[in-house]
Amino acid sequence: MKASDKIDARAIRRKLGVNQQTFWSKLGVTQSGGSRYESGRNMPRSVQHLLRLVHVEQLDIAKVRREDFEVIEYLKANNPALLKDLKKLAKATKKA
Repeated sequence: MKASDKIDARAIRRKLGVNQQTFWSKLGVTQSGGSRYESGRNMPRSVQHLLRLVHVEQLDIAKVRREDFEVIEYLKANNPALLKDLKKLAKATKKA
């Protein structure tokens, strides 16, 4: 995500049909903090990234562990073909 990329949190929340409390609590942000971001206050880059991961990419951050990223980085550097095959298998399994 580039610094110039703007995420419209309010639009995402409304599209999901959830209230501010539910939406922002998944990111560890209070309802009042989320309300300020939705009203135009600058959102920290870390919150923007979390918002994209949780509400756009639909990633359950409670399940993500450092070792997951370590394995991915290892495969990218040492066996990219295996990583590509694993991604295809995971995607196919998710669809089934």
